[in-house]
Amino acid sequence: MASVSVIIPAYNEEKTIESALIKISTYLGKKGYDYEIIVVDDGSKDQTLTIAKKLASPKIRILENGVNRGKGYAVKCGVLHAQKDRVLFTDADMATPIEELENFSRFQNYDILIASRALPDSKILSHQPRFRELGGRFINFFVRWLAVPGIYDTQCGFKLFRQEAAKKIFPLQTINRFGFDIEVLYIARKHGLTIKELPVTWSHQPNTKVSPIKDGLRILWDLIKIRTNDLRRAYN
Repeated sequence: MASVSVIIPAYNEEKTIESALIKISTYLGKKGYDYEIIVVDDGSKDQTLTIAKKLASPKIRILENGVNRGKGYAVKCGVLHAQKDRVLFTDADMATPIEELENFSRFQNYDILIASRALPDSKILSHQPRFRELGGRFINFFVRWLAVPGIYDTQCGFKLFRQEAAKKIFPLQTINRFGFDIEVLYIARKHGLTIKELPVTWSHQPNTKVSPIKDGLRILWDLIKIRTNDLRRAYN
């Protein structure tokens, strides 16, 4: 993997953003990557933006949404500014550690590689509360049925794209919040792009901003929106 753009969507991540930037840049530097890190601040109300700006450099760029638009919007913004051969988006809490990129680099013949917590070889170091896991499985049943059959974990926040694939998919993305992962993969399938789901090491982060009820219902609604968009030929 010659070069990589790392997109970090950030909303009220003052406790994690500094550590994430240091860990990611240190890892990529030691591995000899030609890299850039793009932090997209999604209207944070805490010190996220201030902390990120202090760490800005030629390799670390900061984009500002101004107001909170949603994780999907922030990721899209970052991807459309990415300049390297591969584009990775990852969460500021680093529930999936950046070291997983080493395994991903072995599968460069795919257009998209996605981290999965649902595969037998995945290592879950810290589980979500039981009600979250059960809710996730319930939602994923409908995701596989209505949108992306055969993919068992669409929501893990660690996905790697070929630059060409990313620039084909993300301009067509319409969903701004947590359902965007599903839409992105749906668009990829529609355009015949190859996707591989890979096992990863993952740890639940207690400060997650995903509400299992509110965001779960929103994702179900997003599934209807995705199918409606497709009928309207929005993804063509």
